[in-house]
Amino acid sequence: MIKINENYQKLQASYLFSDIAKRVAAYQEANSGQNIIKLGIGDVTRALPDACVKAFHAAVDEMASDSSFHGYGPEQGYDFLREAIAQGDFQARGANVEADEIFVSDGAKCDSANFQEIFSTDVTVAIPDPVYPVYIDTNVMAGRTGDWSEGRYAGIVYLDATKENGFIPDLPSEPVDLIYLCFPNNPTGATATKAQLKQWVDYARKNKALILFDAAYEAFVQDRSLPRSIYEVEGAREVAIEFRSFSKTAGFTGTRCAYTVVPKECMAYTESAEAVSVNTLWNRRHTTKFNSVSYPVQRAAEAVYSAEGQAQVKELVSFYLNNAKYIRGKMEALGFGCIGGENSPYTWIDGKSDSWTFFDKLLSEAGVVCTPGAGFGTCGERYIRISAFNSFENVVEAMDRIKKALA
Repeated sequence: MIKINENYQKLQASYLFSDIAKRVAAYQEANSGQNIIKLGIGDVTRALPDACVKAFHAAVDEMASDSSFHGYGPEQGYDFLREAIAQGDFQARGANVEADEIFVSDGAKCDSANFQEIFSTDVTVAIPDPVYPVYIDTNVMAGRTGDWSEGRYAGIVYLDATKENGFIPDLPSEPVDLIYLCFPNNPTGATATKAQLKQWVDYARKNKALILFDAAYEAFVQDRSLPRSIYEVEGAREVAIEFRSFSKTAGFTGTRCAYTVVPKECMAYTESAEAVSVNTLWNRRHTTKFNSVSYPVQRAAEAVYSAEGQAQVKELVSFYLNNAKYIRGKMEALGFGCIGGENSPYTWIDGKSDSWTFFDKLLSEAGVVCTPGAGFGTCGERYIRISAFNSFENVVEAMDRIKKALA
């Protein structure tokens, strides 16, 4: 008799965005003439930068000739892309990251989900609330939690991010081993200062813990006083892994390319407290279970770091930030408290009511899709997230509809 991994039985019935999709589909079926504006899931809506498209075409042409064809590539990524990332995203900004510490993949979601595989199932995990659901669900699947009760899993140390602490969670009051952080934050849009991140780095160093730092939205940080990488913090190379993506910055959601930084100084420990290189562990896992991103996609990603690519990516980011600024301004004018919408494509809005009820109201009365905060954790119960990933015309129309629906 084939048996299942019983930990999957602990998972809640559906992934947040699947629930949203089902509700939207049901509404569309009942209201076939209604034009729905989707400001929920964080999927980009504008085309790839021209520099990336040109590089993509050129690489596809290479694949059409025997003499320039590329088969299996190095699992960690081609050197040309790893070196461009190390120089463009880190060294040029004063952060010490080398090319051989970069692992190219098909998504930050996959990496943040998969990275926990290399650690013991009995480590204590600290996860913010509200949070991107993948962090929680993958640890449930791995067996690090107890059962679900009253909106939370037993065995997880939840780090409350609330209005009172500026949506920056406080350090845990008990020892933990694995810490998930995300800044600019998904879903709240909150940003952390270098001093705030330093507290986490110091905690991790003191407790021999490890930080999994999701920086997928770093390109949206416009305030130069804010860090765009945790490696801008002294000591972070000893205790932090950083995840980044080309999805939101360069529109690669349908193209799939991301990377993870694993510094050589980063250590985890055996039962007998022997230090083991996390870089070596991840390299083994990555090369065993992943077979590299395609050559044309990696050439397209490399083009992000050209002068032309940098200018085009900057324009894309500015476009979405302008949408976010408009959304926040309109919601504040309606009397709602907001965070995010600055240095982030997401606006986190205090809906002053049950978040799924507010979601249903906006869908049924305005034809606008948002994301209910309850799907990100108990601390998101009265909030909704509105994404800036759409055309400006649709954003304006959506805000007009919301104003009428809430009048």
